[in-house]
Amino acid sequence: MNIHVETYTASLNKKYEELCGDRVKIVRNADSCILVLADGLGSGVKANILATLTSEILSTMVAEGTTIEEAIQTITATLPVCRERGVAYSTFIIVQIFYDGRVYLAEYDSPDVIFLQGSRAGTFEREIHVHSEKKVREAHFMVEPGDRLILFSDGIVHAGVGSILNFGWDKKEITQHLLTMQHYNDNARTTTWNLLHAVNDLYQGLPGDDSTVAVAHILEPKETMMMVGPPVNKEDDEVVARKLMSATGKKIVCGGTTSQIISRYLHEEIKMDDLLSFTGDVPPIARIKGIDLVTEGALTIGKAVQYLEECAKSRDYYEQFIEADRNDGAFLLAHTLLCDCTAVHFLLGTADNIAHASINYSPISLSQKIKVIEKMGEELKKLGKIVTIEKF
Repeated sequence: MNIHVETYTASLNKKYEELCGDRVKIVRNADSCILVLADGLGSGVKANILATLTSEILSTMVAEGTTIEEAIQTITATLPVCRERGVAYSTFIIVQIFYDGRVYLAEYDSPDVIFLQGSRAGTFEREIHVHSEKKVREAHFMVEPGDRLILFSDGIVHAGVGSILNFGWDKKEITQHLLTMQHYNDNARTTTWNLLHAVNDLYQGLPGDDSTVAVAHILEPKETMMMVGPPVNKEDDEVVARKLMSATGKKIVCGGTTSQIISRYLHEEIKMDDLLSFTGDVPPIARIKGIDLVTEGALTIGKAVQYLEECAKSRDYYEQFIEADRNDGAFLLAHTLLCDCTAVHFLLGTADNIAHASINYSPISLSQKIKVIEKMGEELKKLGKIVTIEKF
């Protein structure tokens, strides 16, 4: 079984603090996705430093296959000691999800990770092990598509203490809230904010502690392939076209020359869409039977990158964008990459394209084209997608 791990994380800073004392680090390698949530002692700058060091060290070492014992020893030797309390202290949660469905979990002095299996609470056995004189709860279990793992700092548990709630809310109540609010198609971002909105309400808009949530949503892998530009060697046209048609997700073609390559390979005509898909700054889309989306190249991709940047910056913009319904090529491109796949594989042709000879009186060089695709990839990674670029 192969899986994809969609991730998202967000925080509410403690009232009047500019820096968050929690930190989440997410690392993906060839075999797994690793999430580390660290909660530094206290709040503000000191807590931020402790949490940052802890998350960086743990995520890097676990990704490289280091044992938890060695990782904790490194943290103990590295963290600065607090003058006031005389201790170097940061709690942490490590979740390593392998792409075959195996999960390793380690929790140190932190709230329990919540495991949701569809519309019910899942269970697994934890064991306590002592590493460098620290008691760490560890677990090994399996996940499958539809499951969610919710990590959070203790600011979540303390929400409402002394005001709306006497003693905060416990794991059972938090789990029930998540299940009540959850819909089948909710992504990791929605699950995260379902919890944080409730926490902010319990704190009455003035969080008494840094409150962080990180969600790992398990999905079936679905890779979209996007072909941009012709290969440098014409004999590779068929190779790239064949690879495009092997996509398990959507098939996207960008650029006039690229469209002609695919048209010849499929023996299908390119049909221009009507003017409904034309806007002032984005050319109309086209259609090729067997291809999900056919767009113009440079202008459309550049505008789509702007949409993705805004989605990565603003939660409100993102939510409005995915709910919108428009017909221009840049919107359709960005929307397809956001909503219809778990991974994006770019088939990037590196031939000089004469179609780019003059746009706005300035030629678009090969290096610029590569930079635009790399920028698109960076924004997609911020939004939880796995991105690979293959050049031809």
